Amino acid sequence: MQNKVLMIDDDVNIAKIVKLNLEKEGYNAFVANDGETGLAIIEAEDPDLVLLDIMMPGMDGMEVLRRIRKDKTTPVIMLTAKDDTFDKVLGLELGADDYITKPFDSKELMARIKAVIRRSAQNAPEEEDETVRYPNLEISLANYSVKYRGNKLEMPPKELELLYFLASHPGKVFTREQLLRQVWEFDFYGDSRTVDVHIKRLREKLNGEEKWEIKTVWGVGYKFEATE
Repeated sequence: MQNKVLMIDDDVNIAKIVKLNLEKEGYNAFVANDGETGLAIIEAEDPDLVLLDIMMPGMDGMEVLRRIRKDKTTPVIMLTAKDDTFDKVLGLELGADDYITKPFDSKELMARIKAVIRRSAQNAPEEEDETVRYPNLEISLANYSVKYRGNKLEMPPKELELLYFLASHPGKVFTREQLLRQVWEFDFYGDSRTVDVHIKRLREKLNGEEKWEIKTVWGVGYKFEATE
């Protein structure tokens, strides 16, 4: 079955070019030139990935992302016309999985799309082999779910994968660069602040007193530490 990719961008020419490239790569491509139309397509088609421009008139990309994240974990790659750290960090804090700065190389964009879709695939056959459990915490990579204190947490794929990776290696310290390679894989063109933003979001969601925690190892990186 073809993966569905939706591009939301008010630049009609760029959207047309990306749509053609997506179709050449075998994707079922959709285009929306404004936020409202994009949200309607998301509800109707349930795409596997959304390419979302930040700078749009009316409803901008950040507001569209906020609305997506209210009830969906659809992977989102943010597109920005400026290399602005604030936009990148804000997008990641709101739940974006990746970002790419315009003008972008079409091969790089396709590589990002393939990587994000591959990472967010939810059809792993052996759930038990991909589930990590601690007191009050269960992380399943098989069906991309996290239960905390008996409640299911809504979590973007990248946050879940980072949590799963750390929890699967209790006590082991990873540098930010190692986490980028292991969780985001080699074809992620980001920087180490991406890891910090995702750790911050995980801590906000897992905010109770537990027998485990994500610890900062100053000058090195992060580790998942369990006391029992």
